[in-house]
Amino acid sequence: MRAQRPVTRPGLDRRRFLGALTGLPLIAGGLAGCSPAEDGAAADDGPIELSVFWWGGDRRARATEQALRLYTERNPRVGFRITWQGLAGYYDRLATQATGGNVPDLFQIDDTLLTEYDRRDILLDLTRYADDDRLELRDLPEQLARYGRVDERTVAVPAAQTNAALVFNRDLLRRLGQPEPRTGMSWKEYARWAARVTRASGNRVAGTMDPSGDYRALWLWLRGQGSELYQGRQLGFSSAELLAWFEFWEVARFDRATPSAALVEQADTGELARQLVVTGHTAASFAWSHQFPELQRLAEDTLGVVAFPGTPAAQWPRASMYWAGFRGTRHPGVVVDVLNFLTTNVAAGRVLGVERGLNPATQVRTYVLDGVTDRAERRVAALGAELDGLAGPAPAPPPQGHAAVRSLLIDAAESIRAKRAGARTATSRFMARANAALARG
Repeated sequence: MRAQRPVTRPGLDRRRFLGALTGLPLIAGGLAGCSPAEDGAAADDGPIELSVFWWGGDRRARATEQALRLYTERNPRVGFRITWQGLAGYYDRLATQATGGNVPDLFQIDDTLLTEYDRRDILLDLTRYADDDRLELRDLPEQLARYGRVDERTVAVPAAQTNAALVFNRDLLRRLGQPEPRTGMSWKEYARWAARVTRASGNRVAGTMDPSGDYRALWLWLRGQGSELYQGRQLGFSSAELLAWFEFWEVARFDRATPSAALVEQADTGELARQLVVTGHTAASFAWSHQFPELQRLAEDTLGVVAFPGTPAAQWPRASMYWAGFRGTRHPGVVVDVLNFLTTNVAAGRVLGVERGLNPATQVRTYVLDGVTDRAERRVAALGAELDGLAGPAPAPPPQGHAAVRSLLIDAAESIRAKRAGARTATSRFMARANAALARG
């Protein structure tokens, strides 16, 4: 197998992102990954080569390549042509491939563009395979499997499960004599906690990253109040709700719970090395739980992880990313069998570990976690287990236009923090532009 060397993994540039819019026991069925069955006129007995494409770093590449080698060992006539790179430029490249009709047979995608790519008829419709159990989804949590459906059609399989997580500097809080944040604390409690941390540090370290432009935080805050980020193909909240969100963080800034606008804008790129809990500028930052081990490797102090503030019922079993097939693949049956292998095979699960998140299949997850010794990875598993019994129902994946909405929210929050616009003006501008972006979608 040939693997492209990865580029350095910088943070996601949202404007370029928008431009990209153009031996071990087998679980759940027992035969996943053992007998690839072709589907359609392309079936033959000759060798098959599937192209596979994903983003990530060296650790993800090594694990994914090893899992695919395991599949080939069990199915010698199936090989893989592998390409991988960092997240920056990934969707640009995928969009170029889509324009030329040369999309990989199997590729990684996240919920930002899942609906977009389905609307463009790029994704292989997996519904019939799921309906007759050729695609094994029975061992996935029902809400997690649901998060791979667009208009009630299965179009992708979760590669792993993650949660929205608050990452905090445990050593710093001990030095300051301050309590750790906890799962279930309200947003108001959290803001007050952050302001106390800032004061305890003599204003040298802010208590929290400012998440006013973080769609994950807004989404969970809305769900905690009975609203949603989206209702169908429209925004699911009012301008009054968004204004209340922005004003909440204006008060937190006045109380010095958050750092300077320049520091927040630096962290808004999403690059893990720039997250303020890693750079030492805040006691806590917001992330995905599966990113916690990498954040710990980047930090000098010991970190801890809990759920986002607010009711845990606002969370749901969330796909960190998906595996999707290309609608034009010549080997849809083999693509489905590889999906089964990556999802339900214990040997593959142990190789893949928790780098993408917790294994989507619950039984495989148990086998995988039994072998996890890394303390940071075990904390990820503990948070996932804690939230499994508390999380609420999964919403539909974001509609087409979600990438533009994410970018507009960041822009609105940045304009308020930099005092280029008041909260009311920024809210009105966001609502108009976001609704227009969704209507275009």
